[in-house]
Amino acid sequence: MTLTNRTGATGRYGTAAGTGAAAAFILVAVGGSPAYVGWAGGNTDSSSAGGWFLRLLAWPAWSYDPEVPGGLFAANLRAVLLVVLAAGLLYLLPAAQAARVPGSASQFFTGWAAYALAGGLASLVAASAGPDPSLLTAVQSGGTGATYGFLSGWIVGTASLGGRA
Repeated sequence: MTLTNRTGATGRYGTAAGTGAAAAFILVAVGGSPAYVGWAGGNTDSSSAGGWFLRLLAWPAWSYDPEVPGGLFAANLRAVLLVVLAAGLLYLLPAAQAARVPGSASQFFTGWAAYALAGGLASLVAASAGPDPSLLTAVQSGGTGATYGFLSGWIVGTASLGGRA
């Protein structure tokens, strides 16, 4: 499986921003799914690095259950905003186009940075729209989202490699 999309007979590859946005969508759709969240919570050891990371990937949890802690609207808003902001930032961040030496390193770090920033912003906004909004809750939630984006953003950065800038 390649990380970029071939577009018809022209032989052109997908853009770095497009492949990064697809990776962000997949991370949220799979990692945040109720099935994965339940599996990660019940089958991983939080005291091991691998288990902790697998639980971290479940952070953008979305749900259909109205009894979800923190409110159904806020949880789903966080997941949607994470994908939308990541895609928008991947298209807006000019590092890959403006780099002195355009190439793999700038695409990787642009994708990684976009996902870290999107995680923090999405969490900050969603916490403000939650059932008990406060400045402290929003800032703490933004920090958690930025941590998630920083530690899992390398996946989006890797997916951005090889696409057109």
